[in-house]
Amino acid sequence: MQFTVSQENLVRPLQLVCSIVERRSTLPILSNILLKAQADKLTMTSTDMELEMIATLPVAADEAGETTVSARKLLDIVRALPGSATISFKAKDNKALVQAGKSRFSLATLSADDFPHSEGANYSEQISMPQSALKDLLDETSFAMASQDVRYYLNGLLLERDANQLRAVATDGHRLALGELTTVEAADQKTSVIVPRKAILELGRLLGDTDAEVKLAFSSQQIKVELPDLHFTSKLIDGQFPNYERVLPLGGDKIVLADRDELKQALSRAAILASDKHRSVRLNLETNLIKATVTNQEQETAEEELPVEYTGNSLEIAFNNAYLLDLLAAMPDSKVKMIFSDENSSALITPADEQIHRQYVVMPMRL
Repeated sequence: MQFTVSQENLVRPLQLVCSIVERRSTLPILSNILLKAQADKLTMTSTDMELEMIATLPVAADEAGETTVSARKLLDIVRALPGSATISFKAKDNKALVQAGKSRFSLATLSADDFPHSEGANYSEQISMPQSALKDLLDETSFAMASQDVRYYLNGLLLERDANQLRAVATDGHRLALGELTTVEAADQKTSVIVPRKAILELGRLLGDTDAEVKLAFSSQQIKVELPDLHFTSKLIDGQFPNYERVLPLGGDKIVLADRDELKQALSRAAILASDKHRSVRLNLETNLIKATVTNQEQETAEEELPVEYTGNSLEIAFNNAYLLDLLAAMPDSKVKMIFSDENSSALITPADEQIHRQYVVMPMRL
């Protein structure tokens, strides 16, 4: 196989494809990417056996064919070349020759026949939406995913289709984030899938703040994401996600309206004195006032007072400050509504605008 392509056209899709390649893999072929040249296009494929990414870009292909080369080495070479460079790639006899100007690199190859391909899936559900809408939905919920929880079904994001709604839910057992958006296509029936954490983080990086379309398709075992010139598939987590609707607190009678930026800044300042082990912040509610207090193991204290809209009874309640800061950072809204019941019950935090469908639940800490 042989093709030529400009450095500036190759570097971006190559970076995306290489992002899921494991640095140390038990199978050497998984450290490689599959290159397939035909007519006027090049297809690059990578996989870690859970995720698969396929990028397509225009090239001048002098000879069709396919091979695999080290993902990291090829990416490092392409990055190091000047943006104006024209790259020539030629593969023959278990070697690949990469040339640009007076630079020449000879790379070892492995047979394309040994490269694993994702199994064909029967995608029954497909929806499309602007990339920015899906990116916002993921950004505003994915922070609450668990990382390495033994309850493996928490190490991912629940995507639920119901009529014209796409709902995203994440929880690590201490907090919960829920968001939803309206889609043009309606689901035939209510369906839900759990997408692994790594796939969600990759997807967040792939999506842009643009109105360009992204397509999602689901099967019983996989999710497929189609972007312009990029296909991304991931296996799903096989498990039962908790009933998140039962976690949403109901009937809270203490309602606080606060400026999101002011509250975030106050909690950030208070967090300066928080110890790494106990990141608790104590909130005291009084009429039109909220006071945040942090005390560390050296008995140092930080206090912040913030004017808010509140007319209920006084309340003292403690939370993990990092959890509050995470959700406030994820919310784009100018004002937030916080609903409390008592010092032992979870708080419900939402945008003050009732039309925006996002809800956050945080469990309290013992005072």
